Amino acid sequence: MAAPSSFKPFTPHETQGILHHLQQPAVFMNMTCGWPVLHWTAEHLSGCFGDKLIQFRLGSKEEINTPLFETQCSYVEAKMSHFLSWTRDQPGTDVGPFAEYPYSDYWAYADYKYIAMLFQDQPSIYEDVKWSDFGFEGRNGRESTLWIGTQGANTPCHLDSYGCNLVLQVQGRKRWHLFPPEDTVNLYPTRIPYEESSVFSQVNVLRPDLKRFPAFQRARAHIVTLQPGQVLYVPRHWWHYVESVDPITVSVNSWIELEEDDVARVGEAVTKAVICAIKSAQSDDNTDDWLNPTEHGVTSHNENMQYVNLAVRACAQRQTNRCSIKLNQDQIETRPVKRDSAGQIRKNSDPLRHCSTFSVPFGPHLMPVHCQQKDSPETRSMTTKDLEVESRGTCEDDFAQDCAVSSGAAPRIDPTSAARLHQAVCECSPGFTTSKAGDCVGGTSDESRSAVVTTNDLLDCLLHPDIINRVTELLLERHTGSHRTTSLS
Repeated sequence: MAAPSSFKPFTPHETQGILHHLQQPAVFMNMTCGWPVLHWTAEHLSGCFGDKLIQFRLGSKEEINTPLFETQCSYVEAKMSHFLSWTRDQPGTDVGPFAEYPYSDYWAYADYKYIAMLFQDQPSIYEDVKWSDFGFEGRNGRESTLWIGTQGANTPCHLDSYGCNLVLQVQGRKRWHLFPPEDTVNLYPTRIPYEESSVFSQVNVLRPDLKRFPAFQRARAHIVTLQPGQVLYVPRHWWHYVESVDPITVSVNSWIELEEDDVARVGEAVTKAVICAIKSAQSDDNTDDWLNPTEHGVTSHNENMQYVNLAVRACAQRQTNRCSIKLNQDQIETRPVKRDSAGQIRKNSDPLRHCSTFSVPFGPHLMPVHCQQKDSPETRSMTTKDLEVESRGTCEDDFAQDCAVSSGAAPRIDPTSAARLHQAVCECSPGFTTSKAGDCVGGTSDESRSAVVTTNDLLDCLLHPDIINRVTELLLERHTGSHRTTSLS
């Protein structure tokens, strides 16, 4: 009989089926028992890194009602020992470059550090992370990133244009604020600062400016506090804002594509070509720091157009291959069926992945992250305990408590595409106005009449996800020639 510490509630095969059917964020319990990575506390990592310099992003703890983007932060390179001394806030200790930033006024975040780069001289450490337990055979720390932060350290609200995320909490707790893809119009998307595959929100989701961003009141927050040993699944296109709750937090993130998303890659190629061309042009209002620090400079228009062409061709080819596969499958289904020794029809497809009647096994080992009423008095007064998935400390404990939160949800809004686009254009930029009665007006009447449309205002509208999706469709139609068929029918 296996020891309790080795118990896993789902096999890798079962977990794969769950991930392919999950349509909302969920927390996996008891899936990381025995993973060596759970020993990766900040103190342990300090010993591993020694004198290695790590880049930290620093932000002010001042409460503001606008997002603090990475372009607005300070950066230092320091040893982990400096970081730990700084968090203890003891006079006279060696805190290295952190000395210029009072601990009482700043938070620090070593975010998005590739484990493969941090431990390139110690590759055996990759095996401490065992994503194979989630059905991803061969995936470990090599394909993961490490995040180390202090209380208040945060990632601005954004969505990833392709792929999903598995996040393991190692030390401390992090609170996740998640919003469904349908709330994109309520989150005022922007591509400035520009980071490939990330769409940012202009709203500070903790302290929203509802005068500038009134539609945010309709956004439906799903909030959960992730605790050590728990793994959060963030589905594709879900918005997320992440904040560290405890004095020191450590987590490991693995970005995964469950299925190839060539259409999204075409959209990203289009976005990059447009934003680089417009923001590189000389202009009085093109002097802002628009390129995220994670990007490695501005690529030329020729390079960007090559990227567009490669993405379009790859997407068109994959669509052609899918059509061919479906045709072959249809032909196979017309043939006499094959049966096994028990007389049952043999199926070649994975039943867990493709079964339309699959039921996600929510329960003590898999908790859904529920929607809660946004910005209600009850939400504002909630404590950390109210919002967290309770952890009993060991893998053998019973995680029966509901992870989330209030079940009261804001009404779901599903307007037509035309209405959504009209609203997006009106609301995508603070101060955008029209002269028609009843249209969106930001600020006072005098302010509205004097508002100037900036380059960034234009880009927020041109690069709105709905617009990019439509441009992608038109490009693929043009490339495959399907627009000719459509026009003749």
